[in-house]
Amino acid sequence: METSAEQAQEEVGETAVRAAREVRVVFSRLRRRLREIGGDHVLTPSQTSVLSRLSRGEAMTASELAAAEGVRPQSMAATLAALEGHGVVRRDADPHDGRRQLVSLTDRGHAFIAGSRQAREEWMARALQQDFTEAERRTLLEALALLDRLAQS
Repeated sequence: METSAEQAQEEVGETAVRAAREVRVVFSRLRRRLREIGGDHVLTPSQTSVLSRLSRGEAMTASELAAAEGVRPQSMAATLAALEGHGVVRRDADPHDGRRQLVSLTDRGHAFIAGSRQAREEWMARALQQDFTEAERRTLLEALALLDRLAQS
């Protein structure tokens, strides 16, 4: 016969498993919806990830991008070739080492990222305003703080 402490521990484990499953499912749905809204359907997830990474900072070499994205250099070369074909990245000689090339966003790449982010934020703000109460939005903000804590654990 289980004690109440053992039962409580099992319930905690069950809620952790259920919460993990639900977070994964909801985030997958939300990610798909955000990709649809942001126009990312023209790019693969890997291409979008590289664009996003480049939008955050300095130009990077293909090797640095491959390491940061956790892919083989050959895979990154293919990704960069496709992005160059879309006109959203360019390669320039490294001013400190002429043997290396630095990859950066073009004006078109910056505009794509900015437009995509704006479209996503506008859709989400509109949906939150129209379909959720003030109390629900506050609950969502509290849940997001918990999810951020989870992401940092």
